[in-house]
Amino acid sequence: MDSNFSIYTIYLTLETLDIPTSNILPAFIFGTLTYCAVLVFNMTVLLTIALNRKLHKPMYVLLFNLPINDMVGATAFFPQLVSSILSQSRSITYSACFVQALLTHLYGAGAFLILSAMAYDRFIAICCPLKYNTFMSPNNLMKIITIMWTLHFILIGLLLAVNYRTEICSTKIVDIFCNNPSLMKLVCGDITANNYYGLFIMTFYDGLSLLIVAFTYIQILITVVVKRQSEAKSKALQTCGTHLIVFLCYEFCACFALIAHRIESAPQNLRRALGASVMIFPPILNPLIYGLKTKEIRQNLIFFNHKKVFPTKQKKKLNQGKRHQILHL
Repeated sequence: MDSNFSIYTIYLTLETLDIPTSNILPAFIFGTLTYCAVLVFNMTVLLTIALNRKLHKPMYVLLFNLPINDMVGATAFFPQLVSSILSQSRSITYSACFVQALLTHLYGAGAFLILSAMAYDRFIAICCPLKYNTFMSPNNLMKIITIMWTLHFILIGLLLAVNYRTEICSTKIVDIFCNNPSLMKLVCGDITANNYYGLFIMTFYDGLSLLIVAFTYIQILITVVVKRQSEAKSKALQTCGTHLIVFLCYEFCACFALIAHRIESAPQNLRRALGASVMIFPPILNPLIYGLKTKEIRQNLIFFNHKKVFPTKQKKKLNQGKRHQILHL
């Protein structure tokens, strides 16, 4: 386009969803229920960790950050999506688009940092068990979490800040939701520096997390094989298997979605599908995977439910026992 648009007076247009009129209501209901399911599942994991003292361990304190991160991503994606389905309008203000992109990247990149910190925790627990309480003391754990989130907000904030402009040269968002690559395509003039910084961020998060996870899992495997301890092997399989499944899910979805944005010849439907998969599947699957595969969380979930469902029956049995004792005195 030859003319520029002020971001304060123009609406952006997201990619169409191509939903037939007859399917609008079912799509709206499905999207709303999916968002509610994400919130319920992740809140269940959060409350399970928060309300059970047995789970107040470094591994679960780090895991506590993952449901929060997933709910941020789901909140960035689903409310705008279901409202646009119902209204049949794909318009969004630049400011709202910018906020959605910020939350989207905080969610996506944050998952890699959290999973990297969890991999480090498993490495210390299995490879250096005698030093675990020293390395993962409450003070050190708080430092890890603080540094992780501070660095994260700075890097992602700068990523979006370099693309923020007072004027843009297009109003077409080439995706079904706002993200940094789509905002970058609206910018007037040379965006070489933006591209380089975006590649640096992608390499930093994906590359660093991949190196950390690969290193820790290789060390864990060596420790299990060399020591030949059945207990260590069982512990490694139980605690690391779940983490690896979640990490690979994020890595696959995020990498292919970002690569598809940078390849102009990539099919449009493929780019949409990959982008949506990052926002939909991990927030739903993560609490289910951790709830079903992690023994301590699963046991405490069952205990929590029994404690809530059967207190009156337990009280009745106690009262009946006391009455029986009194009658026999």
